[in-house]
Amino acid sequence: MSAEISARSVRHAEGVDPVRALQRVLYRAAKSDRGRRFHALYAHVARSDVLRQAWGDVRSNQGASGVDGVSVGDVEDAGVSEFLAGLAGALEAGTYRPKPLRRVWIPKPGREGEQRPLGIPTVADRVVMTAAKIVLEPVFEADFLPCSHGFRPRRSAHDATEAIRQEVNAGRRWVLDADVRDCFGTIDHDALVAQIGRRVSDRRMLKLLRGWLRAGVLDNGGYTAVEAGTPQGSPISPLLANIALHVLDEEFEGRRNELGVLVRYADDYVVVCSSRRQAEAARRRAEVVLGTLGLHTHPDKTRIVCLTRGQDGFDFLGFHHRMRESPRRPGRFYLHRWPSMKAMARIRERIRELTDRRYAAAPTDWVVERLNQTLRGWGAYFRWGNSNKKFNAIDSYVHFRLAKLTSVKHSQRGRGWGRRYDYAWLSGLGIYRLTGTVRYRQTHATR
Repeated sequence: MSAEISARSVRHAEGVDPVRALQRVLYRAAKSDRGRRFHALYAHVARSDVLRQAWGDVRSNQGASGVDGVSVGDVEDAGVSEFLAGLAGALEAGTYRPKPLRRVWIPKPGREGEQRPLGIPTVADRVVMTAAKIVLEPVFEADFLPCSHGFRPRRSAHDATEAIRQEVNAGRRWVLDADVRDCFGTIDHDALVAQIGRRVSDRRMLKLLRGWLRAGVLDNGGYTAVEAGTPQGSPISPLLANIALHVLDEEFEGRRNELGVLVRYADDYVVVCSSRRQAEAARRRAEVVLGTLGLHTHPDKTRIVCLTRGQDGFDFLGFHHRMRESPRRPGRFYLHRWPSMKAMARIRERIRELTDRRYAAAPTDWVVERLNQTLRGWGAYFRWGNSNKKFNAIDSYVHFRLAKLTSVKHSQRGRGWGRRYDYAWLSGLGIYRLTGTVRYRQTHATR
């Protein structure tokens, strides 16, 4: 890509990290010319510094081995420098070929008995995918719109929920709560590559991406060709999904007054509307746009919700969203959010697992330490909301489970756990308490 982005421009970019400097230059070049197509990106994927950073990202995520059985630890034992040099040589020579994905099935959260498939790439493929993501992401970030929040730098699920809160409190009281059916598994390859081609004309880069899309899957020793979808479970899959779904963002961004305000987090989205009629129009238009990508909304999981005066609510990104009357301003309703029923069920299930009676012989400090890790992580996400009542409920459940486990430990019968092991006893254990940790900076009932 030396003809497009010179080494001198990269060296003179802000910062000292050459990879970050490269990303800044690519972003600025794409931002300054919205019609520009980049014809020499592939060479950057094989750069030693890009591959080294990609390796660091893969190593930090660990993950299982692919079809070749090689793990991150195996690469470290054999020598990381030699491994990366071999990848760079194969990329430069054009001999790199992705291996099929290893199919694994994991339980669907909150859906007992249901599983969803993941495709595990080899460690080598994960490193090259991450290197390609490092190079491609700034080019497409220059085009991505504010309504897209998932898997993007400096954006989060909390930004998405805050955008919804502001729109509802500004007067939009109808919501299209949509569910895309098997988004990662059914995206049309030609439609996706066409979207990538809006910015990338580098044939070697496009060939590399097509190779991953068509790599196929090994499941129980049998090979299955892949006709659609992105390699779910791979580092580059979220970026590819955002590139494809950018057409949905563009459609709604240009027709906000007609269709409402889209808020999207990867393949999960809602449209905040001013009326039922607008929400119905949004549903029809979304179905048409998604159809161009080979995607469809799930008819049983897509609905239109009226939020007026707390009539109904909807779940999005783990939170339940519903309007509540302000105690300070009677008659005024504002959108609140708190952990959904599914989120509450999952954390209770996890607490129950961590305090199972099989741990009665384990040191209490060990049990508390594992509980604290779970509670801190869960609480850090849900504290950005109106979650006090839910947090109190979880604290009470933790107290109950620890008291019950301690009763088993000391062979104490009966149901007087709370009397035997009161709040003072619980506090002495050093258990992390969720109550009092809610952050109200973004959750007050004001716009």
